[in-house]
Amino acid sequence: MKLISVVTPCYNEEENVEDLCRAIAAQFSNLPGYDFEHLLIDNGSTDATPEILRRTAATDPRVKVILNRRNFGHVRSFYHAVLESRGDATIVMASDFQDPPEYIPRFIRKWEEGNPIVLAVKTESRETPAIHAVRKLYYALLNALSDVPLVKDATGFGIYDQKVVAELRKLEDPYPYFRGLVIDLGFKPALIEFVQPRRKRGFTKNNFYTLYDMAMLGITNHSKLPLRLAAFIGFGMSFLSFLTGIAYLIYKLLFWDRFSVGMAPVVIGLFLFSSVQLFFIGILGEYIGAIHTQVLRRPLVVEKERINFDT
Repeated sequence: MKLISVVTPCYNEEENVEDLCRAIAAQFSNLPGYDFEHLLIDNGSTDATPEILRRTAATDPRVKVILNRRNFGHVRSFYHAVLESRGDATIVMASDFQDPPEYIPRFIRKWEEGNPIVLAVKTESRETPAIHAVRKLYYALLNALSDVPLVKDATGFGIYDQKVVAELRKLEDPYPYFRGLVIDLGFKPALIEFVQPRRKRGFTKNNFYTLYDMAMLGITNHSKLPLRLAAFIGFGMSFLSFLTGIAYLIYKLLFWDRFSVGMAPVVIGLFLFSSVQLFFIGILGEYIGAIHTQVLRRPLVVEKERINFDT
């Protein structure tokens, strides 16, 4: 029997994890010829999620649990769990039912057709229209900036062959942009369209900082264009400033008594150049921060407890 690993990261999902485990087990009960392991990694939850996971794992040896010592961030935590999966293929999905378990059979069928990666792509989302619009704008921007064309509206929900996971283990990336990294490896994904529902219960744990962190991670990991734009724009504005200075000088010489330069152009120019400099210093800081993270080589997570990994 082929083994399918299902990886689910969770943080304060006490209202969802038990139902999710039952829903995933129900999907595999209708898939003869396949066994599964459900690997849940808890990222330092402060609610009853760890206790529920322990209780669930005690009744089902296919449920495997990793409890982190603290919250290491959703980027590192779930990636660690993917690297720990041992199935012939690994399915990655969220724990809030925004990634519907009903798509598991479709993923497996597509994977059996010889596709090393099968990704779910959102054609529509039940989330707030403003947030959905911002996400679409970001993915379009990232795809335009990226050195490798990425899959628009793909969140990472999908199935990955073991050879893809094996390549990820070789990289030892301490802070990966997963949805871009798997494409950067050169595997061509098959796509399945889906409508993303609202989360079943509870509230999203993402905030402005985590979303900004993910957005900048995608840009710094997959594009050097912002750095080159800084050089191009700096050169262009320097040339424009030189021409403006020459024009002011000529105009002043021609109309010495009638033309008064005043302070307005000086103030406007000062604020313009200062803001452009600060913007690109911030961009440069993001790249330096990404390099700093890579150089430190810290572990993805530090585990507190493992359950059912010896079964």
